[in-house]
Amino acid sequence: MTEVLRRGRASLAFSFFAQGAVFALLVTRIPAIQDRYGMSDAVLPVFLAAVPILAGAGSVTTEHLVRRIRPSRVLRWSQPAAMLALVAVGAGDGIAVLAAALAAFGLAVGALDASMNMLGVSLQRAYGRSIMLSFHAAYSLGGIMGASLAWAGAHWHLALWVSYLPVVAVLLPAVFVGSRWYVDAAGAEKTGEAGGAGTDGAGSGAGAVVFKALLPLCLVMTFAYIGDSTVSNWSAKYLQDTLGSSEQLATVPYNVYMVTTLLGRAIGDVGVRRFGAVAVVRLGSLVAALGFAVVAAAPGAWVGMLGFTLLGLGLCVLVPQTFAAAGRLFPGSSDAAIARLNVFNYVGFLVGSPLVGALGDAWSYRGAMLVPMVLVLVTLAYARSFAPRADRYGGGHERPRTADVGRGSNGV
Repeated sequence: MTEVLRRGRASLAFSFFAQGAVFALLVTRIPAIQDRYGMSDAVLPVFLAAVPILAGAGSVTTEHLVRRIRPSRVLRWSQPAAMLALVAVGAGDGIAVLAAALAAFGLAVGALDASMNMLGVSLQRAYGRSIMLSFHAAYSLGGIMGASLAWAGAHWHLALWVSYLPVVAVLLPAVFVGSRWYVDAAGAEKTGEAGGAGTDGAGSGAGAVVFKALLPLCLVMTFAYIGDSTVSNWSAKYLQDTLGSSEQLATVPYNVYMVTTLLGRAIGDVGVRRFGAVAVVRLGSLVAALGFAVVAAAPGAWVGMLGFTLLGLGLCVLVPQTFAAAGRLFPGSSDAAIARLNVFNYVGFLVGSPLVGALGDAWSYRGAMLVPMVLVLVTLAYARSFAPRADRYGGGHERPRTADVGRGSNGV
């Protein structure tokens, strides 16, 4: 690999790290945000639902933007916008300010999530092997840092803006400087060819995205994020209200979830190269389903955290592999495919958060945990969508291109 690709990979990984920290700081302090603005349990899901709706709009907008400007520029400006919106959430003094801050946060997050994964897929193509999980591992590491700082804020009873501002003051200039080394699809291909890595087309140059072919991956993305949103939006309240933990302990499940997510993603690329994406996705689905079952049946907070541990190990592989599979499926228009697929990230959040809340209020939060468990199991039916194209279609109709083949039996 050339130095250009190495710098591009490192700078993009730091961008994932920063986004993980910012998002964790928001979601792990939801009870504190609710208390600060005096929101009822009935109003809270409305605000939680608004963020993924606007993020989906940001992702759709990004699909059109990258036809005219590079994804790296979208990422360069959307990430600072998300950070500043986080500070506004913590510093606001009324519902109107909170609504405006969350709206800005949602739009910025949609743009940066889409552009980050576009750059990640193009770099993976240039490398010619699975590296997508490593970027999402950096996101998990950032989430651990953010959740730990949220715990400290709850422990010391710090105002939200006091918890948020120092983190943003450090991360914002760092990501802006690091954005100098982002590598877009065209640059990754040119550098990859120079360095000997195979490539197979521009991210947004040619070809069309056929939604029928993309649909199985969209469903997997939705189910995965219903599970993830259940953890991020409801784990703190579940532990505190259902399992009787303290406010401080209630911030721990998301941290535990991010730690095991980090571990799973840190070794996930090796697993994909060795056993193939299909096997890794199937195993992840089964482990995640077991985690939800443990959470639903937990007699106390510590057993509940065991369930969240299993959830991290299981869910961690699904999203990165879904983005990677979309890039393989539409190599000539991967940016468009990723932007559309990313919308279903927010569909999962939009469905998952109010669904769990509604079922929890009408039935029980324990019973509500069984719904994402069933949906994650449905992912098993779509596991073949993650196979390289030749394997998926029987081996004789279309062979995977050089960049689609990893070092394992199925590649990535």
